[in-house]
This record gives sequence, C-alpha cells and structure tokens, in this order.
Amino acid sequence: MRIPFIAGNWKMNLTHLEAIQFIQDLGYEFKNKNNIDVCICPPFTALRSVKNIIDADKLSIKIGAQNMHWEESGAFTGEISPLMIAALGMDYVIIGHSERREYFFETNDIVNKKVKIAFKHSLKPIMCVGESLAIRESGKAKEFVLGQVTECLKDMDIKNIFDLTIAYEPIWAIGTGKNATSSDANDMCSAIRNKVADLYNNSAAELLRIQYGGSVKPSNITELMAMPDIDGALVGGASIKVEDFTAIINY
Repeated sequence: MRIPFIAGNWKMNLTHLEAIQFIQDLGYEFKNKNNIDVCICPPFTALRSVKNIIDADKLSIKIGAQNMHWEESGAFTGEISPLMIAALGMDYVIIGHSERREYFFETNDIVNKKVKIAFKHSLKPIMCVGESLAIRESGKAKEFVLGQVTECLKDMDIKNIFDLTIAYEPIWAIGTGKNATSSDANDMCSAIRNKVADLYNNSAAELLRIQYGGSVKPSNITELMAMPDIDGALVGGASIKVEDFTAIINY
C-alpha cells in the first residue's frame, strides 16, 4: 500500500520571516494524520527556521531542500552540499527539477550523481522527469521520459529505490495554468512504474511513489489522486498559499 505523498516546492519565494509565518499558519490549519505524507521544500535561507517550528509544534510535516551539489565539499562557490542539508535535519531533497535542467543545464548524469549522494547521506530524493511541449507534440514523450528514468537511475542499488520518489512533471504544464489530463498523467506514471519494474523488479515498482506535478491546484487534485498510478503531487505555486495547500492536502 503506497501512502499518498504531497510535497510543496516553494521555488524562489518567501523570505525566512515569510516562511515562519506560513508554517505557523499551516500548523493551525493542518491536522496531523496518518493516511498521507506531507513535505514542504523552502529556499535554503528558510530551511532552519521552518524546521525549528515543525519540531517545536510537533507537526507531522516533512521538510526538504530544493537542490544540492553532488560533492560533499569543495571549491563550488554558491553551492550547497548534501552534508550541509543533512546536518540541518532535512528529510527530502528535490533533484533534477525541469527548471534546474533548463536554466542551469543539469543533465541526466548530474541528476544521477545527485541522487546517489543523497542516498549516501540518508536524504530521500524526489527525482523529477518530464518532457517539453515540442517533445510531447512529436509523439516521443514516453520514449524521452523513460530515457530520463533509465539514465538518472543508472547503477543505482535496488535497496535505495524503496526510498525514492519520482515526480513526473510535463514541462509545458509547470506554472502555465495548463495541466495534463488525469488519464494522460496516469498513463505516463504507469509507464514509469513499468520501466522501474524492468530495471529492478515488480516489488520495487509497486512500492515506488510517483507524483504528478504541473499546475496542481485544489480544483484538480481529487481527480489526479483518483488515478491508480498517481501517488501524490509536487505542488508549485499553490504550495505558497496556505489555503490552497491545505485544500490540496485534504483532497
């Protein structure tokens, strides 16, 4: 039985003071429950502040970073290492988001290295894959996404797959107000699950949680979550609005 998993990616939004207010407000609205996992991923500058409130108020909310480097230390000005994230007590880390791939030229090989170092330091990766509109319209979306999955999981130990989350995010639906139909999203998530079964085994595939991301909002979350191969959502814009994020959690 896969427990639903809703994660909020705040992206480059909210100062640490705004983040403190957000998590306090969310705490008032959020009722701890055992039938869903919830995670928020603030900017680096707010991680510790948000973590302190989650711990102090004993909220059943996980916390993650939005990115990290694949090296533990070194001359990488402006980067954050997995050691630093782990030392803050983070649970998750988003890896390979399409914005990282598009604007910062991250390749499948880089994503692969980041996923491996995340597991080394007991961080659970939310590994993102997804196609552009041009690839979707060419009819090669499935081939492209499954290629991403294969390359990003290259030489990955099967024991780590059980702590992996894959987020399918069609790039053309991120921040555009458009979203894949629930059946289209489920079809891709099903294909990803089948690919993981091919790469590892059926048990790993059945336990793997696959999220959908791309203009997820209160009005479409119930339909998405009704799909058999969609186990949760990676939420962008709606995750920085307490009312919207609460509604999504309580779908």
